Amino acid sequence: MPTATHIAYYHLCHRKLWLFTHGMNMESSSVLVAEGRWIHETSYERRAKDYTELQIGNIKIDHYNTRTKFIHETKKSNKREAAHIAQLKYYIYKLEEANIEVYGGILEYPKLRKKEEVFLTEKDRETIPYWIRETEEIMHMDECPPLVKKTLCKKCAYFDFCYVS
Repeated sequence: MPTATHIAYYHLCHRKLWLFTHGMNMESSSVLVAEGRWIHETSYERRAKDYTELQIGNIKIDHYNTRTKFIHETKKSNKREAAHIAQLKYYIYKLEEANIEVYGGILEYPKLRKKEEVFLTEKDRETIPYWIRETEEIMHMDECPPLVKKTLCKKCAYFDFCYVS
């Protein structure tokens, strides 16, 4: 079963998803990833006491507000990305599957000083099983998907691996 990271990578880059799944974790040494982790850990230090961490199978949600029933997800990005929304919708979907009350999610962008509410629609509930199937297919492929050049490649932890000559 994919994690929310797998779902985000499915939306970003199938190659990154495959490499990550097969133990090529380039992110542990990435300065950009370390910056994201630092922003995540320090941006909202005074979280309310009613925020809790949830673990459902292989899904880990860092900030679930037990009072408002919203998931909070912090991103370091300077822009809103479809992968962020997909990851948050996947969390909401998995909580619903586990019969945990959830109303939606909030994407927090500290660098932009913006927040965005995210809700699961009926169309999402129909589409997410497709994401899961597609993600699992990519994860179980025998060979790495081919490189697809994207503008986001320049800031990817896998850049050197993909573009080595």
